[in-house]
Amino acid sequence: MHNSDQEKIELEHQAAKLFMRCYERNTGKHFRHIWHNNPIRPDVSCMLEGECLDLEIAHLYGSEEEAMAILGRNLTEKTRATLHTLKDEPAEERLLRSLNRILENKSGKHYQTKRVWLVIRNTHPAWRQEEIKALEHLISMPVPHAFEKVWILGDIEGKSGIVRLYP
Repeated sequence: MHNSDQEKIELEHQAAKLFMRCYERNTGKHFRHIWHNNPIRPDVSCMLEGECLDLEIAHLYGSEEEAMAILGRNLTEKTRATLHTLKDEPAEERLLRSLNRILENKSGKHYQTKRVWLVIRNTHPAWRQEEIKALEHLISMPVPHAFEKVWILGDIEGKSGIVRLYP
């Protein structure tokens, strides 16, 4: 397994664990047994109140260049210039565009499972749960899609909790 594949799995597991903890805290319902899946299934499977539930995990970075910066990659001058340019764009517009892009990309996936939730982990330091919640009514959920529910972790560490985006 390549380092990037291993890192992706670790990030997905971190996001799933954070989400499960927040969901348990909010609802009192118990999530257990997290394991990783093959590509024909969502990223992570777990048990919610004794029933199998699959979680497809996405990370909200903003752009590929911002993802590189957030993940601590070495940045080229071109990447730095792009990041500098992005600072001039309104954060709310970029947030909405990034969220809708994730929803559009994930809605095209098909899974061999009965129940799947999409969990988006916000990693962008400029976007907080409050901004996400304020844009809730502008988010475009493509049809058709495979998701019973769509959630977002408000920050990279899950401290601000979760917001249900759909339904």
